[in-house]
Amino acid sequence: MSEQGKGSAPASAAAPAPGSDTYKGWLFKWTNYLKGYQRRWFVLSNGLLSYYRTQAEMAHTCRGTINLATAHIDTEDACNIVLSSGGRTYHLKASTEVERQRWVTALELAKAKAIHDSGDEEPTSQSDRSEIQGTLKILVSKLDDLSTCNDLIAKHGAALQRSLSELEGLKVPVEGGEKIKAVNERATLFRITSNAMINACRDFLDLAETHSRRWQRALQYEREQRIHLEETIEQLAKQHNSLERAWREAPTLVSTTPSAPTRLHKEEASDEDENTEYFDAMEDSPEFITVTATENTQHRSMSPSCNDVSGKELQPRRQRRTHVPDKPNYSLNLWSIMKNCIGKELSKIPMPVNFNEPLSMLQRLTEDLEYHELLDKAARCDSSLEQMCLVAAFSVSSYSTTVHRTAKPFNPLLGETYELDRQEEFGYRSLCEQVSHHPPAAAHHVISQRGWTLWQEITIASKFRGKYLSIMPLGAIHLQFHSSGNHYVWRKVTSTVHNIIVGKLWIDQSGDIEIVNHRTKETCQLKFSPYSYFSRDVPRKVTGMVADSEGQAHYILSGTWDDKIESAKIIQSSRGGSGSEGKQKTVYQTLSPKLLWKKYPLPENAENMYYFSALALTLNEPEEGVGLTDSRLRPDQKLMEEGRWDEANSEKQRLEEKQRAVRRRREAEASDAVDEGKEYEGYQPLWFHQRRDSVTGETNFVYNGGYWEAKERQDWSMCPNIF
Repeated sequence: MSEQGKGSAPASAAAPAPGSDTYKGWLFKWTNYLKGYQRRWFVLSNGLLSYYRTQAEMAHTCRGTINLATAHIDTEDACNIVLSSGGRTYHLKASTEVERQRWVTALELAKAKAIHDSGDEEPTSQSDRSEIQGTLKILVSKLDDLSTCNDLIAKHGAALQRSLSELEGLKVPVEGGEKIKAVNERATLFRITSNAMINACRDFLDLAETHSRRWQRALQYEREQRIHLEETIEQLAKQHNSLERAWREAPTLVSTTPSAPTRLHKEEASDEDENTEYFDAMEDSPEFITVTATENTQHRSMSPSCNDVSGKELQPRRQRRTHVPDKPNYSLNLWSIMKNCIGKELSKIPMPVNFNEPLSMLQRLTEDLEYHELLDKAARCDSSLEQMCLVAAFSVSSYSTTVHRTAKPFNPLLGETYELDRQEEFGYRSLCEQVSHHPPAAAHHVISQRGWTLWQEITIASKFRGKYLSIMPLGAIHLQFHSSGNHYVWRKVTSTVHNIIVGKLWIDQSGDIEIVNHRTKETCQLKFSPYSYFSRDVPRKVTGMVADSEGQAHYILSGTWDDKIESAKIIQSSRGGSGSEGKQKTVYQTLSPKLLWKKYPLPENAENMYYFSALALTLNEPEEGVGLTDSRLRPDQKLMEEGRWDEANSEKQRLEEKQRAVRRRREAEASDAVDEGKEYEGYQPLWFHQRRDSVTGETNFVYNGGYWEAKERQDWSMCPNIF
């Protein structure tokens, strides 16, 4: 039974420390390609690993048992465990790498103990020798019996031959003489065969006696080697368990320990600061070695202005909703959908809301502002390089909400808008509009009273490649800070949805981001490492480097796109050894890393609320005075959020057919205009207009103003009726 896949599991429930007789907890177990990983309750006891569907099943039904005494334990990536026993392979997955290591430690200890216990029950070398000697005696006695039989056969055969010889001397017909001669030959052949059989048995017995001593020596050597390996594994498992327990109990700030004066004198002769780390150059490897820092050698890697909080946390905030209705558990028959789509264009296939989450693509675009405080902090930076670090962290943070979000957002209707007014709470206002339907494109504009403006136009291109779907956002993101005039531009990386056909869906981000400050020509190179089944790297890894206009590196960035990003200031660089491709590495000596961004924990019960973040939960919350084309007013999306999926599917089909009818009318008007020799302007967005960007040279949609003024007047007469 071969098993593998992707997923996550909650932490083990009330599991004792590894090394005890019993260890229990939840793990995911791969079942098949249709169901992927399934959550199972595992119990490790007396060298046996048993699993159940629920804890209640422990009383009556065990789904399977693995004997660890004969099992091989292996690890694949950060959270996977592979057990092989009796020709079967079990692929398990823990929720975290720490939880996986606890299970591995417990399994190794249990296996060592089971092997040791089973070894005590095996026969000793003396008993083995006695058994072999007894077998040899039995063989000797059987050989004696065969010899006796051979003597009797030889004796009676000789008498038979004499009798036949006498018969040949008598006067008998010619035919009878021939028959007697044939019988005589067969008797001779039978005697020869019997002698050959006895000789072969004697040779076998001699060989058995010769090799039995050699086998005994080899068996004794293998037994001693096995005992030695068992003792080594058990000792290593205990040491690992002790180190893990010591690491959990150790204080997190080692730097608070005072240093002795004599040690300071010794270190004065060193050219290297103790509070340093070493990074290889980006072209070879982002790995680094951390050196323990002391309190009296700490340096500030960010200027005081960047760390100023400005007291915004003290402002009262409006209470927003913290939950949405739980996602219904509706089954979906794929064939019932696909059989009605044969022969139709892909863009005209009505996909049910079962594949969606109750948010539009415009709202997903707005979720980029989840960590807007990074830009507030960057706006207060005096150093453009430090500002670049925070902008890079912001660009990575926008992917943190996608790690569990495998459902697709609603495709916005042409002219659909979405506003997010957080001016009173956080100082910014955001507006999105769907400016094109084929190809689908959305324009986004954000202005903040805290010193920055962000705008972007995103067009989604996708390619289905059999087992996975690649989603490539096209278009540049612009960010400008009001006080300094620093203008940053970057583009998004490729998102990949895996296991489209069978298995559990999971998302990965991969590619490179180059952030350019077009005022100072400073750059940041970010690399999103794709997930690899065979890689030992941390999953979802991101590495980067910030350089000035001359290409001189100043900061190293590292972390993961689903958890955190840190920066380390470079204080010295030197040429190191050759890399894997023969290139000479640059080794960067840095200060200890500083946390730039850390992902907020998901709200309680998020797994039943589409894995929405705290911001996403509020995006569909009703707001007074929004535009008539706002996504909050979209009926199919609202019905889906309320759990009325059948009605939502009907509304979705109605809206899509209405949009197609409007498009057909526009195409007819354009055709008539061509026939009459007139120009046809076509569809024009309401709040955005096209212009050529002076920085990138590309033509994109930018905000032309007027929305927030119309909201103040509550004049939405210009809005089309798209719902």
